[in-house]
Amino acid sequence: MTQERKMRVERLTLPEWGDALPSSGYEVFHLPAALSAIETHADGTLILFGGFKGQEPVGLLPIVETRRTVGRTLMSPPPGMNIPRLGPIVMPTSPKQRKRERVNKQFVEAVLDDLGATSALSLVRLLTPRQYGDPRPFQWADFDLSTQFTYVVDLADTDPDSVLESFSKSLRRDIRRGRESDVTVSVEGLGATREVFETTRKRYVDQNRGFPLTWAYVRDLVTGLDDRARAYVARDDEGSFISGVTVLYGPDAAYFWQGGARADHDGISVNSLVHWRVIEDVLTDPAFEDVTAYDLMGANTRRLCDYKGKFAGELVPYYAIETDSAAMNIAKSAFTAVTR
Repeated sequence: MTQERKMRVERLTLPEWGDALPSSGYEVFHLPAALSAIETHADGTLILFGGFKGQEPVGLLPIVETRRTVGRTLMSPPPGMNIPRLGPIVMPTSPKQRKRERVNKQFVEAVLDDLGATSALSLVRLLTPRQYGDPRPFQWADFDLSTQFTYVVDLADTDPDSVLESFSKSLRRDIRRGRESDVTVSVEGLGATREVFETTRKRYVDQNRGFPLTWAYVRDLVTGLDDRARAYVARDDEGSFISGVTVLYGPDAAYFWQGGARADHDGISVNSLVHWRVIEDVLTDPAFEDVTAYDLMGANTRRLCDYKGKFAGELVPYYAIETDSAAMNIAKSAFTAVTR
């Protein structure tokens, strides 16, 4: 009988992190280029944990540690950066459920111990990836656990006509009317990303809502991700900007990240046409042959769910893990992570 190898947890560099990432099963913000932008612009220090059995990576977790006047925060994702989920990646080498659970438990315990995360002066908050299905080790360590949701449109083994037919009647009508109009939707460069950013910022200001993002951060994120970030822009027949979204592409999903301010043009719902162009790209562009889903980034805001539900996406859970304390309730007021 072979002896089970002991878990080893290390703090990694970004290149080491990239080497340890699996080929799929994680969020776009786990990519080294995205983490590099976080490292540059986050209020705190990025710590990259890797769990190993022998030389085999079995767990990864990025944490941003921020020292306060009293105590510190340990966040994944950090607040105010429009990152909907980050948290742990666990990739056991055994298909057996018992061994998978053991690896998850050992990795979580080792990272929490390394960080001293259960100390009275540490506030912890994690939002897990969709693919992380077992948050119990955090609950066993006396952290609060709650469930949140996002809509994910399944684009595996299908075609545009079949996807369109799955949409609600009103959404199909909006898309067809948009395609018959003078509105064009195209993929544009960094200047268009800036237009989407400024339009979004203005909308937040007009609604007296905080908007913590900076253009420098958005620029560095988008340029770092390169072909994994695209600005989809709708223009009228004179070339004027109507609406647009910035979409990020992970290893197996596209993410509606920024933009999409409500926009009508001659009675046409322009954003429906923009989202449809994204879906068409996922289904037809060879660059995205491994992308099989479109994540609409949140199903937690009641007023937005009626519209997002028209895309016939699956309601997929993820988890919020946080310190069980009155101090965390106060700290949460500063959180602006996406829960749309």
